Parts: sequence; C-alpha cells; structure tokens
Amino acid sequence: MAFSSSISPCYSSQFSSNLLTQETYLKGKGKKIATFNRTHQFSILQCSPFLNSKWERGELLKFGISAAVTSEEYLLDGAIENTHQLPKGDSWSVHKFGGTCVGNSERIRNVADEIIQDQSERKLVVVSAMSKVTDMMYDLIYKAQSRDESYLTAMDAVLEKHKLTAIDLLDGDELASFLSRIHHDINNLKAMLRAIYIAGHATESFTDFVAGHGELWSAQLLASVVRATGVECKWMDTREVLVVNPTSSNQVDPDYLKSGERLEKWYSKNPSMTIIATGFIASTPQDIPTTLKRDGSDFSAAIMAALFKACQVTIWTDVDGVYSADPRKVSEAVILKTLSYQEAWEMSYFGAHVLHPRTIVPVMQYDIPIIIKNIFNLAAPGTMICRSTDNEYEDGQRSVFPVKGFATIDKLALVNVEGTGMAGVPGTASDIFDAVKSVGANVIMISQASSEHSVCFAVPEKEVKVVADILESRFGQALSAGRLSQISIIPGCSILAAVGQRMAITPGVSATFFSALAKANINIRAIAQGCSEYNVTVVVKQEDCVRALRAVHSRFYLSRTTIAVGIIGPGLIGGTLLDQLKDQTALLKEKFNIDLRVMGITGMNSMLLSSSGIDLSKWKELLSQKGEKADLNKFVQHVSENYFIPNSVLVDCTANSHIASHYYDWLHRGIHVVTPNKKANSGPLDQYLKVRALQRQSYTHYFYEATVGAGLPIISTLRGLLETGDKILRIEGIFSGTLSYIFNNFTGTKAFSQVVKEAKVAGYTEPDPRDDLSGTDVARKVIILARESGLDLELSDIPVQSLVPEPLRVTASAEDFLLDLPKFDQELSKQRQEAEDEGEVLRYVGVVDVVNGKGAVELRRYNMEHPFAQLSGSDNIIAFTTERYCKQPLIVRGPGAGAEVTAGGIFSDILRLASYLGAPS
Repeated sequence: MAFSSSISPCYSSQFSSNLLTQETYLKGKGKKIATFNRTHQFSILQCSPFLNSKWERGELLKFGISAAVTSEEYLLDGAIENTHQLPKGDSWSVHKFGGTCVGNSERIRNVADEIIQDQSERKLVVVSAMSKVTDMMYDLIYKAQSRDESYLTAMDAVLEKHKLTAIDLLDGDELASFLSRIHHDINNLKAMLRAIYIAGHATESFTDFVAGHGELWSAQLLASVVRATGVECKWMDTREVLVVNPTSSNQVDPDYLKSGERLEKWYSKNPSMTIIATGFIASTPQDIPTTLKRDGSDFSAAIMAALFKACQVTIWTDVDGVYSADPRKVSEAVILKTLSYQEAWEMSYFGAHVLHPRTIVPVMQYDIPIIIKNIFNLAAPGTMICRSTDNEYEDGQRSVFPVKGFATIDKLALVNVEGTGMAGVPGTASDIFDAVKSVGANVIMISQASSEHSVCFAVPEKEVKVVADILESRFGQALSAGRLSQISIIPGCSILAAVGQRMAITPGVSATFFSALAKANINIRAIAQGCSEYNVTVVVKQEDCVRALRAVHSRFYLSRTTIAVGIIGPGLIGGTLLDQLKDQTALLKEKFNIDLRVMGITGMNSMLLSSSGIDLSKWKELLSQKGEKADLNKFVQHVSENYFIPNSVLVDCTANSHIASHYYDWLHRGIHVVTPNKKANSGPLDQYLKVRALQRQSYTHYFYEATVGAGLPIISTLRGLLETGDKILRIEGIFSGTLSYIFNNFTGTKAFSQVVKEAKVAGYTEPDPRDDLSGTDVARKVIILARESGLDLELSDIPVQSLVPEPLRVTASAEDFLLDLPKFDQELSKQRQEAEDEGEVLRYVGVVDVVNGKGAVELRRYNMEHPFAQLSGSDNIIAFTTERYCKQPLIVRGPGAGAEVTAGGIFSDILRLASYLGAPS
C-alpha cells in the first residue's frame, strides 16, 4: 500500500536524498522482500509491481513522492505462516486521548500511568497530536504556500517542542531512536515545504500528509514512555490500517472491509496486548495519506473500536463529560450521566463539541458504549453514550428530564421563499435546494408550512449572499410572473435545539419549551421538529439566544445551582453578607458552578429590585439612588417569581420577630429561607413545630446555622449526631462571644464594670450592654438547641441568671447603666476570687440537659484544665455529651460573634442550599 503524493517532476530530484520510494521487490526463489525506513518516517509499504532491484526506488521519484513508515525488512514469503491471529471482542478496550491530554511531558506521563493502570486484558490507545501541534502543522502549509519563509523557523519550533518533550520523558536508546526519527522527519518535511514554497500551492494530499505528523510523533513518544515502565507495547501508524473514501462534502467514509483485512495483516506482524495508535490519519484506497478531517481522532477511535469489536471506547478530554448546555452560556448546566447514541449525535450536530459528529456511527452497530472522561479529574464519573433502553429510570431513580440537553448554533441567516404559486407544484422544494447545493452552501435546518406556501431554511451567515443570489437568478422568472412573491433574508439568527429521546413519549414537552421562551419574551422566527422527536428546533434572534437558552434550561432542569436571592435587612450583618457575595461570585461560578443572583435588597424603608441581578459592587449607591418604598409582599413576589431562575431564597438578616412570622408562608409557597434570626426557632413552640413539620414534608429548605454560634457548625453537628443514630445526653457551652470576651478578661484586679466598658469600646457588645448581660440571647440559643434535640420547651421554661443588677434593669440609658454598674462590682469580684482560690474560673454558660428535659443559663465555675477555661478573645465553645461521646465530649470551638463570621455562617447555609436542592432537608 504505497502512499504517494503527486508532485511536479521538475521538483522530484529535491526529495531523492530525503524521501523513500514507494516499494521495492526482488525476484527470485518465490520470495518477496519489502524494505522499510528504519526512522519510522511515513507509513508501511505493501508489495506492488515488481522491480529488478530495491535500489530502483530512486527511479520512482520521477513519478511522485511516497512515504514509508516502518522499521525493518520483512520477508513476505507466502510460505511463512501467520501465527498471530487478531483476537476480537470484549477483551479489548479502546482509549482515545486528545491533544490537551498529551500537551506536555507531565501530561504524557499521566496518560501512560492511566494506560498502565487500566485493568483491561487488551488495550488500543488512540492518541492525538500534542496540544496546538496540528494547528502548527497547518500553519506551516499556509506559510509555505504563501511564500512566507518564516515556515522554516515555525518548523524549528515544532521540532524543539517535541525534542524537549522527548528529552524530558526518555533516555538511552529510546531517546536516541526517537530523536533520530524526528530529525529525519523534519528534514523530509522541510524538503516538501520547500517545494510547496516554490510552487505557491499545496495539494490536499500534501496538506494531509504534513498535518498528520503530530499524531505520529505523539504516538511514538507515548509508546516509548509506556515501554519504559516495562509494559510491552507496539505503536501503530493507522495509515497502514484505516482505509477511507473521500466524499464531496469534505468528509471521509471508512472502508471497514479493507481496513479489517489490513488490521489482520498488521497484527500478525505486531502482536501486542497494548497498542498505541495514531488518531486523525488514514489512507485512501489508492494508498495516499489522508486525514479524517478536523477533530477526527474521536472518529478514529470509534472506527478502531468497531474493527476490534471492543467492549467500550473511553474518550479522555479536559471536561468532566457532556453538559446539558454550553457551560460558558449556562452556568447551571450539569454533566449528563448517560446519553443515547441518537441524543449524542443530535447534541454534537447542534454544537456540543465534546464529540466529533460522526463518532457515534461506527460503534452503534456493535452496541459499543462511549464514555467521556476528564483526564484531569479522574474522580468525575463522566458521561456514558450507549443504546437507549427506553427505561424511564436512571441510577435507580425516575428520570424527570425528558430533555437531555440544549445546544445552539450562532451566526446563521434565515432564507424564506414564499408564494402562492408554490402550493401543489411538484419539485419546487427540490429546485430550491438543488440551487443551494450548486453553490456549496450548508443547510442547517428546514421548515415548511403544510400549505406549501413557503419554504424556510437556515444557512451560515457567511454563505447567505451567494444563496440569495443563486435563488434570485434561478427563480427570477417565477418572481416576475408572481408565482413566487419574495425571497427574503433574515440575518443575525441562532438555532436553539432541545434534544432528548424521551421527548417522544412525554406529553407537553413542546408546550413547556415554547412556554419558557414566551415567558422570557423571546420571539420565535421558525420551528422544526422531526417525527422521531429527538429534537425540537427553533430559530431566534442571535441577541436573544443566550437568554433563550438559559430560560429553557432552567425551565426543564429546575436548576439546582442557580438561585434568586432576596436579602432582608442590609444592616451590619446583611451588608457584610452582600460584600462576601460580591467577592465570591466569580469563584462560585468557576469552581462550584453556583450562580447566586441577588434579585432584591430590602430594609425597613426602601428596597432595590432587579430583573437580572443587582451589581453588588455598588449596591449601597443603587439602594440609595434607585430604591423604592419598601413593600415586603412585592419584594417576596419579585424574588420568587422570576422566570429565569426557578429556585429562590429569602435571607432574613434581621432580628425582627415580625419578619420571622412570615417563614411558614414563604416555605409553603416554595421559597427557601436562610436566617441568623433566632426569633422563629426560639419563639412560640407551636409556630416552631409548624414550620419544622412543613420543612420535613416538602422540598423547601430552611437553614438557620447562624442562629447559634454564628459561623460555627453547631446545628449541623447536632443534626449529624442525631441522624446517624447517636443520642444526645447534654449540651453545654459558652454561646455568647460578648460574654466569652468579658469573662476571659475578667482576671486579676480588673473590676467587672471596667471589663464591660472595654468590651463596649472594642465593639463586642450591643449598643446597650444589658442586651448581652441579661442572658436572653444565650437563652434563645439554648432553646433552639433543646428543640433540635427533641425537647418541647418554651423560652419561659429556661431559668436565666441575669448579670444585670436588678436596680439597673430599668436604667434610662446605656450610658447611665455603665455609670452605675461599678456600684455592683463587689459581688462578682467576690465570686471570681473564690473561684481563683480554688484554681477555677468563672464562665457564663448555657446548658441543655436532655436526659432530664430541661435547660438553664447561668454563671458556673470550671477548673483550669477544663476546655471552657482555656478560651481566649470572644471564642465560643460547645461540648456535646452523647452516648458515643460519653467519656470525652465532642467539642466545637471558634469565633462565635462578629459580622464577618455571622455573615460567613449565612453564606455557608446558602451554599448548602445550592447543594441540597432537589432533596428534602
């Protein structure tokens, strides 16, 4: 199978020192001898016409250039038995690694590790050129035929890239052998490019020949690295095996019969359990090197899998799988676990670039599944593409998504041919599309009215002028006679397609699809739907495309990661939360695929609403300048009924009992609630039980971690213990950051009143310190934890030891209170001294005694070895004594006060909501 590329005879002598001839034979004794280039330069030669001497190959250069890529001389004697028959079937697995997977030496090592660790009995690995190398090779051709001498330095850059990679990966004979081969290849390519430079033109076969070298080098490199680990491995130049027939549409059709025959011959001489094969390249039936065209390595892998009848094809790439929509346009797009062959084909046709559109065809015949996996994230399960079972259950759960994915094609134009004379006239549509075909335009979508009054189709915008010109020329007479009324062009269009095999058996899919577009105020220009209902396709304005895509994706997927957020109370804590949201928005989108959109902010007097999301970098100015009169009902309706975002959460950053009284209604309406407001969970028991019952019965979430311990995981720790079957015996802790600070500093000769003043100046207390010293806030936290532990207690059931002297509880102002407080220092100083004499300290604690069904808030003494005695600053500490943690309590300790940590606790709940959506809390 000689690989020939025609070239003018006048240039042939330039290659005689660099390129090998097609083939040579020796007559005699019935044996045929084929000689191959030891540098693995091009492709294996097959015996063809007899020549008197193998040295006559130079004569063939008068007729053209050919390329030989193999390593040794073989005796092709018919008397030699073929002892290595190719085993086919499930023992083979096929892997394909894209250019980014082998982009540098480190990544090539990772790929080699993955090959070695694969437990398959036999492995065929299809590899692309190193990242950007194919583009570099095409650029060489472009520069050479443009007579730009910089192709020489560009060629050197290609050499240097591979040379440095080889030096980093290989040593000894493997390195020397590879460097020898690539230097030989580069010299031959330079000679060929010189001819192209002189001629100012490159044939398609020359272009394909040059472009395919990246795969040759990467396959050889990877095979050498695998061999260096001690694994026996052969590399395959797939031009020796794959035979394809070029078509008129810049595609190729595999010849499976001939390819299968050549594979058998190749394997008989190169038996191996591990084969590294080149992707992208193949041969024509005339043995001329060609390619499978752009992104053809996926196609190569699928063809080889069909030839080997492999158990599966794993396509390794740099994304976690096939997304439900382009994640660059829809941040809430999710990885699809499975796709049918038909769904994957439709998705790839409509612009999902994870797969070559023709990759599906070869594997369908043998039901070979394709798995898309991320080489850079091995933990990701990826996407499996296989034959549909028509089962409405996926992973044991009912599939709720009749639409698997959405895709778009931009930069299109609509061509509309209409007229009453078209109706009932046979062949009109045929004439239209024959005209379009004659100019080589690509028709993306066709829509025809049943009345046959009009035919509408979409073509790439760059082709629309030539299409319009040919139609007006071909149908000029019909236009003049009035049989056609017009040929109109609508530029600036995009196609939006919904793809899903279950659409055909799910009523109302189209209605839901069009309803979502209508609510998003999207105007549809054209519609197409096949009777198989694998896709519903619409044409919209390109400027509306992203908005349309987000609207339909949200409508079908009920996105778990896009949330409309309403902030109630933009004070110290709420404002800090907004600043944190501003700082983390980009990271959340990039790293966690979470899109939090603050759709409204409301205070007591004014509110700010947005239909697309408030710019958090200037929310204060916007609230001040564009805020409207606060209306809680209008605010809630705006946040919860946005058609773009199906999930909404109200974040109550107030301490207002009136706001807390609305929680039940919001949850009942399907609005999630996140809050640090303690009033709901520590208020009347019947209201608390009513809210919690609703939460457990519905899929609406209510998170309140920050009600106890600010940002510390107190509620979640308690729930985790209970949900895993532990039994709570006792909860004891220092729950107030203010009181923690005060008693941590109430030492030595300092008076209690002095420490309280210092705490107020430092900003640790409320404006009126009595709010902290009364113990009411601690009592609310105790009652919350008691109820979470299963105790039905009211706030009035908790005895509270107030630190505010009784005569000062009705003092007119905070300033007066601080002036009078020193009069009452003696009692606490005495208690401190008594504790110190016993080697103990005073701590203000809350206690939940679950065993006895009661709680308390009081001043207690602890020895110096106790964890409560070792606090500093304003830290909180909580000890959980349970059946599991009986001898030594489970301790949670950390900052329990301050706007930053409290806002952080709220933020954490919002993120928890994003991950929990879809399951009851």
